[in-house]
Amino acid sequence: MKKYFPFLLLLLALPVDAALNKWVDANGRVHYSDQPPPTVKAKVLRGSAVSAAPAAELSPASAPAAPKTYAEKEAELRKAQKAKQEAESKAAEEQARKDAQASACASARQNLRTLQEGMRMVEIDANGERSFVTDAQRQQRIEQTQADVTKYCQ
Repeated sequence: MKKYFPFLLLLLALPVDAALNKWVDANGRVHYSDQPPPTVKAKVLRGSAVSAAPAAELSPASAPAAPKTYAEKEAELRKAQKAKQEAESKAAEEQARKDAQASACASARQNLRTLQEGMRMVEIDANGERSFVTDAQRQQRIEQTQADVTKYCQ
């Protein structure tokens, strides 16, 4: 176990890679820090190049934003939740429309197959009496059903 201890310490020290800045203040004193000073240009000894620029040279867009208040965070959260709900409802409506169209397509194709089989068809009117469908009526219904198939089965 003792032989693994130095190796373990080495592994723990690897992620430590903080920036190190060096600058001289107005009194001529040398300072070292992990953050650059607000008004003086610092020399980066180690770390990222972003920390080398003094705060005065940083553009407002790259400067860190002020922390958001609780009300701002809550407003953003509500806005995101509302957008998510709207997207979900829109997706559900689209899926319902697709399902209805698929059902109408299947029904129209089944009706077309039934009409094209050529078997005698009977209709029952409002009085409950049967009447046979003529060939002209059948042909008219086939044309209408073909139009439905092209309409619903795109």
